[in-house]
Amino acid sequence: MSRARIGLLFDVRNPVPWARPWPELLAGTLDLVVEAERQGADAIWATEHHGFEDGYLSQPLTFLAAAAARTSRVRLGTGVLLAALRHPRHVSEQAALVDNLSDGRLELGVGAGYAPTEFATFGRDLGRRMSLADQSIRDLRSDLWDGRLRPPPVQARVPLWLGYQGPQGARRAGRLGVGLLSPDPRLLAPYREGLAEGGHPADTAAMGGLVPLVLSSDPERTARRLAPHYAHQTRTYAGARHSGGEPVPPASPEDLDALVTTMLDPSGRGLRVVTVDAAVRELGAVLDAAPIRHLYFWATVAAMPEDLVHEHLALTLGRLAPRLRAR
Repeated sequence: MSRARIGLLFDVRNPVPWARPWPELLAGTLDLVVEAERQGADAIWATEHHGFEDGYLSQPLTFLAAAAARTSRVRLGTGVLLAALRHPRHVSEQAALVDNLSDGRLELGVGAGYAPTEFATFGRDLGRRMSLADQSIRDLRSDLWDGRLRPPPVQARVPLWLGYQGPQGARRAGRLGVGLLSPDPRLLAPYREGLAEGGHPADTAAMGGLVPLVLSSDPERTARRLAPHYAHQTRTYAGARHSGGEPVPPASPEDLDALVTTMLDPSGRGLRVVTVDAAVRELGAVLDAAPIRHLYFWATVAAMPEDLVHEHLALTLGRLAPRLRAR
C-alpha cells in the first residue's frame, strides 16, 4: 500500500448565474489555495481548457506561479496541461520557472485534450492529439531531466504524469515511463505491462488523479444545493465536445432531481456526495490496490456556495486526509 498525498483541483470557473468580478474571483481562489495549505493539503492542482463561456482556467502554469509565491509547502501540479496544443519547449521553460519559484514543488501532468474548437483555435490536428501528447512527454523528459534548460529546474527529475484513461492509455503512459494520472486500480495491469515494454523498472509505477467526491456531514442537503452547479459543470464539458463553448441553458427541475439521485448513489458514475466514513472505505480500497501517489478532489464545483466549499475542505483535509495517511 502506498502513502498518497491528498490535494485539491482548481479550474477557476466564473459561471454567469453566480458570476463575480474576475479580479475578485482570482484573488479569492488564491486565498483558498493558501487556506488549503494551512489546513494540511499536500498538493494543489490546476487544470486547463479554452473558450469556455464561464472562463475556465486557460493557463495552469501561470496560476501555479502565483500559487508558488503564496505558499511554502504544498506540491503544485497540472492535472492536466493540454500538451498537444503547445510547443514542448514553451512548456519546459515555464515548468522549470515554476519549479524554481516553488523551490522544487512542481508535478507536471499533461494530457491530449478532446475539444475540437480548442484544436482549431491553436491550429492543431485533433486526430494527432495522442501522438502529440506522447511526443511532448519525450521532449519534456529531455528538457527537464537532462539539464538542457537555463535556468534548470530545482528537481533533478520533475515528476511527469500523463492524464490518459482506459487500458490503452495506461499502457502508453507505462511505455513512456511516467506516472499515470488515473487512480483506477483496474488500469494497474496494463500500466505495468507498458512499463515492462518500455524497459522501465516495475517499482517506478506511480498512479494518482481526481477523486470525484464532495464530502459533507449531510449528503442529501449538500447534493440538492450542489445540483445546479454540477449540472453546469457536466453540460459545459459535454458541450465542449460538440460546440464552441456557448452558454449552457439552466437545467430543468427534473434534470436536477436526477442529478441528486446520481450524486447520492454509492454506485453512481460522476460526482458523488459522501460522508467521511464512506470516503475512507472507498479510498482505502483504492490505496490498497494500486501504487497511488496523489489523490485530489475538486476544490469547488462551478462556483458552488462558499459554505459547502469550506465544509468540503474541512472534512477532506481535516478528517479524511489524516485517516488515509494513518492507514
